[in-house]
Amino acid sequence: MNPLEGTAGVRGHREVDLALLDNAEALERNDPGGMLRATASAGAQVREAASLAAETDLSALADEGRPRAVVIAGVGTAARTGDILETVAGPRCPVPVLAHRSAGIPGWVGAADVVIAVSASGRSPEALAAAEAAGRRGARLVAIGAPDTQLHALADRFRAPFIPVPRRAPARASLWGLAVPVLLAGRQLGLVKVNEADFAETASRLDADAERCRTALESFVNPGKSLALDLAHSVPIVWGSSPLATVAARRFGDTLSANARYPAVVGALGEAGRGRVGLLDGVYGGLAEADRDIFADPEDSDSSATRLRLVLLRDGGLTSDDEEGDEPVAVEERRAEAVQELAERRGVRVSLITAEGGSALERLASLVAVPDFASIYLGLAHGFDPMAVPAVSEMKELVSP
Repeated sequence: MNPLEGTAGVRGHREVDLALLDNAEALERNDPGGMLRATASAGAQVREAASLAAETDLSALADEGRPRAVVIAGVGTAARTGDILETVAGPRCPVPVLAHRSAGIPGWVGAADVVIAVSASGRSPEALAAAEAAGRRGARLVAIGAPDTQLHALADRFRAPFIPVPRRAPARASLWGLAVPVLLAGRQLGLVKVNEADFAETASRLDADAERCRTALESFVNPGKSLALDLAHSVPIVWGSSPLATVAARRFGDTLSANARYPAVVGALGEAGRGRVGLLDGVYGGLAEADRDIFADPEDSDSSATRLRLVLLRDGGLTSDDEEGDEPVAVEERRAEAVQELAERRGVRVSLITAEGGSALERLASLVAVPDFASIYLGLAHGFDPMAVPAVSEMKELVSP
């Protein structure tokens, strides 16, 4: 078979293998790359990354005072760390924070700005081009990624701090290992107030959720498996009720695409109210549910029918200070309740995940952890290897020189 025909390495099945989800040994056999294990290491990643960043001298970042702007350069998971920094910093952040997702850096970036180049592999063309451009323009540079790589060499060349992150393949398994150094760089610049207690509590939260989602627990007590089953044969709509929850929603969209090969509509509830909420009335929403017998046993329903599933990520905020943001928490909460009621009126099923924790970072972790596991379990239930995505490998072959 020609590896560029678009079918190389593709395997799986349309039906959901329910028995597989409750067979721990079979799950591990079907996850040869260890995506479940890598995801369960999220808490350890937080601790390891905080330790490695502490060993890096970032004092030069603050020596020149507050920057005009901070650009986090990278793609995929690396760029998502920029969203995390911007959201944790909040609307009162004293400078603009931009996640830049294409090669190089914006034309306005210069000596007054800071560029954080992030690449899990240390060889992302986008991060390398950003680091090169930042060095040439005299911007303050921080590089984050795998050690002894091209990105590491560029940081040395421009005498910029480099924070090593042990490589985990694929990059989406390294979200927390990459995000913590970005946050610590932001703290050095005075953008965020995260402290060691926040990191410790976040790591503990991730550990606890990994324990709740472990393979040995059956579906009815494992929130990751339960959410995977909820999403089976659906078009997921994942909406976040706040900026923090929206970052988690976009992360869920990333992992659903890669780990489970499921398309998803993701975004903020504010965006939903400007038109996307109309999906609830559509051919996969209210129209599809109108013919469903509400008294029928779900096990007897047509498993091949595709319907919407609304996944609502709700974050009620932390303190009254948060209300100084773009939108009061009360407004966000009313919108979340309204959308949930609209879905239920139309028979569209809803999965609800509510943020918990005493800091913004811990609350984000509580919204990310279970969906991360759910995307892997959903992919495994369809016979996919969540680690290897053939289309990604083929695309790289097609676009490489």
